[in-house]
Amino acid sequence: MRDHGGDLDRAIVTWGAGPWLDLSTGINRTAYPVPALNQRVWTDLPTRADMAALRAAAKAYFDTPADVVPLAGAQSAIQLLPGLRKGDQMRMISPTYNEYSAVFQVAGWQVTAVDSLEGLVGADVAIVVNPNNPDGRRWSCAALADLVGRVGLLVVDESFMDMTPEQSLAPQAGVKGLIILRSFGKFFGLAGVRLGFALGDPDLCAQMAHAVGPWPVSGAAIAVGITAMRDQMWTDAAKTDLASAAAQMDAMLPWVKIGGCDLFALYDVGDAGAIQAVLAAQHIWTRRFPWSNRLLRLGVPALADLPRLQQAVRASDLGHLSL
Repeated sequence: MRDHGGDLDRAIVTWGAGPWLDLSTGINRTAYPVPALNQRVWTDLPTRADMAALRAAAKAYFDTPADVVPLAGAQSAIQLLPGLRKGDQMRMISPTYNEYSAVFQVAGWQVTAVDSLEGLVGADVAIVVNPNNPDGRRWSCAALADLVGRVGLLVVDESFMDMTPEQSLAPQAGVKGLIILRSFGKFFGLAGVRLGFALGDPDLCAQMAHAVGPWPVSGAAIAVGITAMRDQMWTDAAKTDLASAAAQMDAMLPWVKIGGCDLFALYDVGDAGAIQAVLAAQHIWTRRFPWSNRLLRLGVPALADLPRLQQAVRASDLGHLSL
């Protein structure tokens, strides 16, 4: 199994069961309150009208004129990418979400990691995660739009863009050679719903929709997704709370911040293994990376969980351990 956050099973094996505070992902720890659902979403297949309502809600939420394909999470879209275009050269800004490399390599593509947009030019498929996971790097809409046409297919993963919709490329989507991926579960804190979207190039969207078939998401996911994306009051409050929690977390932690967004932050902690273990002993789980012994990523806690994190920091003298 590939390395990911959210792997609490592994933590429990070493540090035991209990009330874990899982900060190993960039998922909002204050989830959207799931409404009571009509029995129909469990007993009936989703209708064309259901799917149309979900697409309409997504188009309005993302403020996009482009075609929208509902999928079982952004991960479902990633699995389809190697089959969307002929070629064998995939390039991506790195380090980033490791599923891109894994999926393309399994499909027989040559994967090249680069550190700038210019390094992507000429690729059959180019991947940019914006904001990037795990370091939070960002690229402007103008710079990304300029890349369209200089690569075969540009995939922009905006899974962490909900906090800053003004920086999204979605309003400009619909042009040939551009696909934008969006997550539902991260910002709304409902990763288990397994809902995401691809939007952009109409021909490629049609190809993806055909590949996943007539029922790509469940009736429950449709109902929850529509309700949540239409709830502007909750969305505004969540953005305010996440921004506040992110700022408070930065202020309490004794490490150099490398980057992040209001859903996660990446820190240089000195010895990532030691710091992760100390926090895990207090049932706080964080994210290490196989390519760095110094970097640790923490998801932003719910406001109510900040005192627990602060207590762990003080009790463990983490600043001293980082030296």
